[in-house]
Amino acid sequence: MCEEREVSNGSDAFHLTATHVFFQNPGVDRARILDLTLVELAKELKDGALPPETALYVYVEKALEVHKDLNCVTVFLSDCEAQLGKLRERGERGPLYGVPVSIKEHAGYKGHPSTCGVPQYLDAVEEEDSVVVKVLKKQGAIVFAKTNVPQTLICIETSNPIYGETVNPHNRAKACAGSTGGEGALIGGRGSILGIGTDIGGSIRLPSSFCGIAGFKPSPARLSLRGVRPCVDGMTAGEWTRRPNLQCRSSVTLTTGYAASCHMTPSQTSVISLLSPQLILFRPPRVDDVFGMLVKALLGDGGRTLGDKFNNSPVDSHLQDMFLLCKIPGGVKKILSFILRPLHNDFWDKLFKKAVEDGVGLPLSVQCVALPYQDELCLRLMKEVQTLHTRRQMKRSAPGRGSGTGFVGDFPSASEREKF
Repeated sequence: MCEEREVSNGSDAFHLTATHVFFQNPGVDRARILDLTLVELAKELKDGALPPETALYVYVEKALEVHKDLNCVTVFLSDCEAQLGKLRERGERGPLYGVPVSIKEHAGYKGHPSTCGVPQYLDAVEEEDSVVVKVLKKQGAIVFAKTNVPQTLICIETSNPIYGETVNPHNRAKACAGSTGGEGALIGGRGSILGIGTDIGGSIRLPSSFCGIAGFKPSPARLSLRGVRPCVDGMTAGEWTRRPNLQCRSSVTLTTGYAASCHMTPSQTSVISLLSPQLILFRPPRVDDVFGMLVKALLGDGGRTLGDKFNNSPVDSHLQDMFLLCKIPGGVKKILSFILRPLHNDFWDKLFKKAVEDGVGLPLSVQCVALPYQDELCLRLMKEVQTLHTRRQMKRSAPGRGSGTGFVGDFPSASEREKF
């Protein structure tokens, strides 16, 4: 397809430029730059300790390597060098000055299509940047790549007939999840430090979990979706990074609820138990009913709008069942739903067992949830999870420490908690 050729050409051009930069600057320490957190990278760029072009080409070079292994990038944006030039002319250094950023494929970028993995949108070239891209650029970020998505976005397998399938950075035999799977794979493979995606029913949170990174779905309307092509309404924009990036000070003790009805590993349980002395068992009400409501919301017209996306187009193998579902008459769907309902839980149990086969070494995750428009509280909880997990890893790797699973004393004191 035409976009695949665009990816190839963009990759070749960037590879030559990046190689030239490293040849001219043999002292560039790629490993050190890639090990910087987002906060550390932004500080070095803003302070002038690290030139923006060096950071860009380090990440472009790494993204090329990751894309070759995982097939996660749909296009490298060749105008990012022009973005560097405009950044120098402005003189102003915003909070994301020089930070390389990747974006989900359906986020509008001038001169490029936003296909949602649907071939019928290949010729619909964007006339201007989406609002979220404009804001990124205004804050000094360098947008350098767009990343892969499932066909129609409504799938947790990132694969489509235009760009192909993206795989997991920790195990190529496993999926990276979706729909923002390209971002998850690229950031999880260390080819990007910050990305923008969207989420309705897990499109940021699932790939974050699968790829071992931090993802955040903000409350609706916190980030603009103007210029982001939808396949269905209801998406929420959000951000990705390798670790939560938040600095806040509070002496208030968090009350943490945990859901025990999910499949939880001992490692996940031990991390949760360290979070707060106010730990409460939370039983999410009517989970099956809520899932049904989500499906009805996505297919409110019986799947006709979604089904139209497949017209005169190949259907990705991961979406064959959904394609058939969209074509079944409404009355037949209700009958099938009634007949199959008793098998619902058995189906998910079997699916879970299949999914975790040969999963040794894959990331484990904890999902942190707060009420709508309490985003900063949720970010604080994410930061505490990351801090406690890091401290736990350091203690386990300390000389002379055994391999036991007891972590008495890991819970932060009141003075330590104020640092979060």
